[in-house]
Amino acid sequence: MSYTEFTDEQLVVIVREKDREAYGEILRRYETKLSHYLRKFINHSAELEDVLQDVFIKAFRNLNAFDEEQKFSSWIFRIAHNEAINNIKKRRSEQLVLDDKEWEVVDDKIDFGREVDRTITQKQVAAALLKLKEKYREPLILFYFEERSYEEISDILKIPVNTVGTFISRGKKELKELLKKQ
Repeated sequence: MSYTEFTDEQLVVIVREKDREAYGEILRRYETKLSHYLRKFINHSAELEDVLQDVFIKAFRNLNAFDEEQKFSSWIFRIAHNEAINNIKKRRSEQLVLDDKEWEVVDDKIDFGREVDRTITQKQVAAALLKLKEKYREPLILFYFEERSYEEISDILKIPVNTVGTFISRGKKELKELLKKQ
């Protein structure tokens, strides 16, 4: 049976009530998205795969706690966020590094000199982003890299929507100051 026509929330109901195999469609939909998100927090590929697997296991085990009136994407991103934070706490001694693949050049028709300047700027932004306080870094990553709305960020981080706006605004200001110092 094909589950592609169902919403995430409908899939959850199907998995809970009759067909656990439908969870495979949830995995397919979210594996790349969550991997991309977790990469912002986790440096090592093997570690990232372990955390991603933990996210899907926790989500599956807790499907009965999910309220299908809510957005599933916010719920599963919250689980991923919690797992990433738990992983960071375990690995406090390691420095967080954004994966260079975020900045890879895909188009070979781009002017090399201009692209080098762009790459340098992006790496400076990535380095400065890592120096931000976690409370500012997380909303910025979710908003600019993951293209999440303020409401979704509020759900994921469990903070009020107004606070999301404040943290993004303050984070951008601090990021600008850090970049000026570079």
